[in-house]
Amino acid sequence: MAEVISKRIADGTYPPGSRVPGIVELSAEFEIAASTAQKALAHLRDTGQVRTELGLGTFVADSE
Repeated sequence: MAEVISKRIADGTYPPGSRVPGIVELSAEFEIAASTAQKALAHLRDTGQVRTELGLGTFVADSE
């Protein structure tokens, strides 16, 4: 799932600053457990591709 999200960021499906679907939405789309979706988003955050704003959601990191 992290690879698919990463590709969507690269191809502009999720442009910089846009909101990435949440854990529940990703779990449903990819038919995976919420914990797995959470780990994938954590990986994307660790690699700097997304940022999380508490209470607001996960967003594509601005490219610099």
